[in-house]
Amino acid sequence: MNVFWFIPTHGDSRYLGTSEGARAADLAYFQQVAVAADTLGYEGVLLPTGRSCEDAWVVASSLIAATKRLKFLVAIRPGLSSPGLAARMAATFDRLSNGRLLINVVTGGDAAELEGDGVFVDHDTRYEITDEFLHIWRKLLEASHTNDAIDFDGKHLQSKGGKALYPPVQHPHPPLWFGGSSPAAHEIAGDHIDTYLTWGEPPEAVAKKIADIRARAEQRGRTIRFGIRLHVIVRETEEEAWEAADRLISRLDDDTIARAQAAFGKMDSEGQRRMAALHGGKRGSRKDLEVYPHLWAGVGLVRGGAGTALVGNPEQVAALMKEYASLGIETFILSGYPHLEESYRFAELVFPLLPGRQAKTAGGPLSGPFGEVVGNHYLPKASQS
Repeated sequence: MNVFWFIPTHGDSRYLGTSEGARAADLAYFQQVAVAADTLGYEGVLLPTGRSCEDAWVVASSLIAATKRLKFLVAIRPGLSSPGLAARMAATFDRLSNGRLLINVVTGGDAAELEGDGVFVDHDTRYEITDEFLHIWRKLLEASHTNDAIDFDGKHLQSKGGKALYPPVQHPHPPLWFGGSSPAAHEIAGDHIDTYLTWGEPPEAVAKKIADIRARAEQRGRTIRFGIRLHVIVRETEEEAWEAADRLISRLDDDTIARAQAAFGKMDSEGQRRMAALHGGKRGSRKDLEVYPHLWAGVGLVRGGAGTALVGNPEQVAALMKEYASLGIETFILSGYPHLEESYRFAELVFPLLPGRQAKTAGGPLSGPFGEVVGNHYLPKASQS
């Protein structure tokens, strides 16, 4: 069970939808979160992409030297950059980080944002471009290990004598990750992707996605892994966790929610539509927003993309994670508000309950003493967990 954390390059806060309790999205804070994730034993971090975020490649590059083993899941954007440029950037980052790069393929589902970036094509055409982009990108990096050139002549994209002179550390290229809920997206996953990511829907819906994508990959003689993107609100007791969930959205008003939902409604993303369907655009009660035991849709009232959170005490959160794992989910990409404090809280409370996980430093297991020395003389009692 691999657990990732999240670098909040679009800002961080104790409350959603307000500047109250907010903190600046700056390099010092990004480094704090990255170092915490690295030190605590998270496998890697996801950096979001889009106009609401600082650029993922620039931020990730700034964090290489601050971390030791942390992997970086960074987006490439078919249609926004050429596959040749994206391949060279990936190879350079992989070399400078000594093989710590993972690639998140983001086709995009916000037509207004894409038009602002100069992309004027419909949903299915974007996925056609993504398919051709990945053919070129993969061939360039595969050929970089032998210093060969590649040619490609597609409907939307072409490459003649394309080369990447510096090969990545990972062979044949950094692994490709991807999320998308439409049939066109599932085709891309079956053809190209190493790890498919789903947002946090109830297990039954996740199981159907996994079955469909696994079947498409098998038809092509490929195997594929699966991950899930979720928020998490874990406390020592279930009551405290639900109180924290309520506090997170306590500053929201109906107008703020309505404006956010109107913006999401203009997107042509099937995944975003499915997220919105979980909460219906209304704050409601815990009963209304708990869409499956300990799966809460409150975050999605004003946050695009991943909109659900695991909520409960450590045992309840770990149990739901194990339920997803039983479906075939291997990687959990988590986040919490604020991201620095919650990275510690989750690692300390839940890591000991997960198979093969324990809180540890980037340099290896801690050798103690654990906790503050008692009375300047005695070591703290051992954990009861």
